[in-house]
Amino acid sequence: MEGLRRGLGRWKRYHIKVHLADEALLLPLTVRPRDTLSDLRAQLVGQGVGSWKRTFYYNARPLRDSQTVRDARLQDGAVLLLVRDPR
Repeated sequence: MEGLRRGLGRWKRYHIKVHLADEALLLPLTVRPRDTLSDLRAQLVGQGVGSWKRTFYYNARPLRDSQTVRDARLQDGAVLLLVRDPR
């Protein structure tokens, strides 16, 4: 049963949103649990949004680019905040 559950995780998709505070935009993304936040950045670039030198936040916690969706504990319907680095 555990193998089946692990195998189904490969097909699972989460529909999340990224809130760009500077531009007042809310962009929908579809991600897999094993996608990293760098992969999310690449999706945003594909939509014409520059996300470099910005930090993702979820539940008031900054997220690292190397974290996966699963590691960050994102769920279906989650909203990430993307804020320009204060430096």
